Amino acid sequence: MSIELSKEATEKALASIRRFVRERLEHDIGDLQARFLLEFVLEEIGPSVYNAAIADAQVYMRDRVADLEGACYEKEFGYWQKQTRRAKR
Repeated sequence: MSIELSKEATEKALASIRRFVRERLEHDIGDLQARFLLEFVLEEIGPSVYNAAIADAQVYMRDRVADLEGACYEKEFGYWQKQTRRAKR
């Protein structure tokens, strides 16, 4: 699965890469060089980030499903118990 960014996200990423290289490495790079770097990162490192995000989502969902009964349980047929308690007062 290749990771693709929207046109807007790609433009922002390229601007960010150029700025990073200029400010941190004190070197100016052009659009083509920034695009090559972005493509490399998306292809080489992107899957690791994606897989970690999916694993985190699975843990989160598993925890929510495990607690589903506790979070969503409603006691059944409690009307008369409430009435009995009120009458005793």
